[in-house]
Amino acid sequence: MNAPGKPIRILLVDDHPMVREGLRARLSSVPRLQVVGEAGDAAEALRQLELNPPDVVLQDVGLKDGNGIDLVQAMLARQPTLRVLMFSMYDNPEYVQRALQAGARGYVLKETPAEEVLAAIDAVVAGGTFLSPAVSRRLFRGQAPRPMLTPRESQILSALGRGESSKHIAQAMHLSVRTVEAHRQSIKRKLGIEGQAELIKYAVEHAREAP
Repeated sequence: MNAPGKPIRILLVDDHPMVREGLRARLSSVPRLQVVGEAGDAAEALRQLELNPPDVVLQDVGLKDGNGIDLVQAMLARQPTLRVLMFSMYDNPEYVQRALQAGARGYVLKETPAEEVLAAIDAVVAGGTFLSPAVSRRLFRGQAPRPMLTPRESQILSALGRGESSKHIAQAMHLSVRTVEAHRQSIKRKLGIEGQAELIKYAVEHAREAP
């Protein structure tokens, strides 16, 4: 997690200059964010990672010189604490699952409003994950959502099912309350749940299934 008071450093990776220009304009208008680099291909992305280490990488799935999902693994091998957000026009469930399995912390569609991109950045910096609602709906349509929860999210879901508060969960798991809340938001997005009451109801009903 980046230090309090310091801007969140972001690297943009997309092979379309106009997309990067639009992203830079949107993000640079937010004081807490700082775009520290851009790359149009995987090779340049890895170079920028070394020159100007970011906190978050916002990158496309498809790149001219390689697969964006392979790039996720290469970047994390060099900087394990990096948060990678996929920024794509494709909501194909296979792409989403492969990206998450490679280590990406979120998947946002290019058509998404700017507020959602900012929410995604905040979520992953806080230690959570983020999926655009449209991606979540497509990903979990007709299939059980639980396998996509991370081990930490499953633990928190189980604790919620036992009636524990976010503060108690944070103390037990040696996390900040903010991180627990980020995980709760991530769980709700993945399960297609909107309200806190619905989340608790789901947690209680599935408490025995959670590890």
